[in-house]
Amino acid sequence: MNASKQEQRTYLGIPVPRPKVAFFELSSCEGCQLQIVNNEATLLDFLSLVDVRAFREAMTEKFSDYQIAFIEGSVTRADEIERLRKVREQAAVIVAFGSCACFGGVNQLKNRFSDPAWVKQEVYRGHPVETADTARPIEDFVKVDLKIFGCPVKKEEVEKIVTSLVLGKTVVHPKYPVCLECKANNNLCLFDLGEPCLGPITRGGCNAWCPNNRFGCWGCRGPAVDANVAQLQKIMRQHGFSEETILDRLECFGGFAEQAKELRSKIGGKG
Repeated sequence: MNASKQEQRTYLGIPVPRPKVAFFELSSCEGCQLQIVNNEATLLDFLSLVDVRAFREAMTEKFSDYQIAFIEGSVTRADEIERLRKVREQAAVIVAFGSCACFGGVNQLKNRFSDPAWVKQEVYRGHPVETADTARPIEDFVKVDLKIFGCPVKKEEVEKIVTSLVLGKTVVHPKYPVCLECKANNNLCLFDLGEPCLGPITRGGCNAWCPNNRFGCWGCRGPAVDANVAQLQKIMRQHGFSEETILDRLECFGGFAEQAKELRSKIGGKG
């Protein structure tokens, strides 16, 4: 994977540098990193764009001279905070890689419990573990330069974004919702199939990955620009879904934390 041993790539006749990149994981399943190595058809082309210096899922060698750091996972322990800050000192660019790094991901569901000690006891049954009371996105501790959304990330989107980074192009995320991509793919509306879906308010870019497979969107990419949560509530009520069903989806990955908190306070007020 060492770039110095590979043929120099050019773009429109201009030599293209291969930035040194590294992949790191905090509290996560490492599924986003696996998405990269699973893309065998284009893996070699992808790797030829960069000089990979550390990538535990794909190589045994490890070097500390990297410029771009892709960080997967949420922060749940004190040692992760220290590690994250050291990576920030080294890297010119920090990329929050996947929903856990961007929003806290599924890990942040534990934040809903008011008694962290009870949660630790229920999960670990007295076994000694080092864990924080909450799971938080990496931007709570270091400056993040770029986010790649999804659980897991969409490998085609990652390749497009990395290509833009290498060529010095501006990375622009879609502003439209998943619903637009779903319609473009001629899918049946999941609501008409009796499935709750956050597609109308979730940021696009995944090509409606879940709805294409008849699964309602869970909002792993966070809110689209001008996401109208109130209108989604109305749509879901019209299809017979409860407020708790809406909240389950909004709270799942952490991207809709503010909207979920507001909705939960209103429901509590009604009670």
